[in-house]
Amino acid sequence: MKSCCCCELLIVQPLGFSLDAKDLDESLENGVGRRIAHLRRLSRLTTSVTVTIVSTVSAIFDLFCGTGGFSAGFTAANPSRFRAVLGIDILKDSLETFSANHPHAHALKQDIRTVSCADIERLTGIRRGRLGVLVGGPPCQGFSSIRPFRSSNEDDPRNTLFEQFANFVNYFRPPVFVMENVVGLATHQGGDTIEQIEECFASAGYDCEWRILNAAHFGVPQKRERLILIGAERGIKIVFPRHTHSCHGSTIGHRNKERMHLPEDLPLFRQQDSLSEAVSVMDAIDDLPAIDSGGSAERYERPARNAYQRERRSRRGVLTLHDSTRHTPKMLEIIRHSGPNISYIPKHLISSGFSSCYSRLAGDEPSVTITVNFVHPASNRCIHPVADRALTPREGARLQSFDDDFVFCGTRSQIVKQIGNAVPPLLGRAIGQAVATMLGEAATPGKALEPTSLRAMAQR
Repeated sequence: MKSCCCCELLIVQPLGFSLDAKDLDESLENGVGRRIAHLRRLSRLTTSVTVTIVSTVSAIFDLFCGTGGFSAGFTAANPSRFRAVLGIDILKDSLETFSANHPHAHALKQDIRTVSCADIERLTGIRRGRLGVLVGGPPCQGFSSIRPFRSSNEDDPRNTLFEQFANFVNYFRPPVFVMENVVGLATHQGGDTIEQIEECFASAGYDCEWRILNAAHFGVPQKRERLILIGAERGIKIVFPRHTHSCHGSTIGHRNKERMHLPEDLPLFRQQDSLSEAVSVMDAIDDLPAIDSGGSAERYERPARNAYQRERRSRRGVLTLHDSTRHTPKMLEIIRHSGPNISYIPKHLISSGFSSCYSRLAGDEPSVTITVNFVHPASNRCIHPVADRALTPREGARLQSFDDDFVFCGTRSQIVKQIGNAVPPLLGRAIGQAVATMLGEAATPGKALEPTSLRAMAQR
């Protein structure tokens, strides 16, 4: 038996070879034995058969994993196909959150620059060519100096954060990887950085494409834009996710509109599809109990009024993290004056601030990008649309598309940072569905995409 990425290559010997399908059922995925039995029947008509059996499970490594929102989205996209096997992060509380929601995955708290790929291979049992997908968002400081890609698989302590991400790709050779980052990466160093990144992966044998995605187009109640770079082994067609929602309004964007993955880019046969309206702030949170500054609630008090709320609600009926920051009397006065921007606040109440500080969210549209301080009114536009207070951690998690029973670990301030830094799971799910399509294409009979193709040959 020869191993390859997410599949097992079985050579069925010439006629007369005995193959026990029952044993295969015990050692491989359910149903494989039945398929081999079919091949045995086929072998009566042929002299030999060679077949690649594609496993329904693709292992995921989540680098710079944070809460694990990205891999949680992949798992939600196709639970029978994707399984998180590894998460690496330097923050203890974030890694505890990842582990709580991916209990069967290995969770490693370590600076990734000091992590040996060979040690990860021994830890996980995932050999070169066996990893299904690698995902991650290397922090921006990792792009300051990208050196030409080295063909060696050896770990190098001089690697930047990005270079170690690239090293993982080159060492484990997944058929597909996904890199997520801020929109500013597209224009960093006048666009030279993103070109170097593409060249780096091209030298390792991967095709790459990147687009700027708006999370609101995929059901997230937030106009959060992210640069998504998808890499694939040569021969695999790169696919970006299908839009499910329409969203209007100003965003950061990119001067090259071809880099924006927008609903208008749909092919002709899909342009007539009706996309749902974007999920608004109140669509996402108005089923949560009304509380004042300093208040909290632990139970739902009203039924969910839409699909988004029903899908997010805890199956146990218990509500967590719905507690408001207790604002000072002066802050409450500032909040009562708040509007779409800081200009609504009387000058004598504040001394400075960006235009989006001390600003109230619009309830009838998706929120602006959630930051790591959304429970404090001085942060980027995070005052509740109706109540005179900042958002609660639960409301922030809803705007990031986390389910109410997603487990967060750490102190309240740590959890708020985790939420603000996370990849929205619904955005991860949309990307996961696109990757599943890519892997499905790679497994189509007749495609010469070693080692991920499904290959069957029968000779008379």
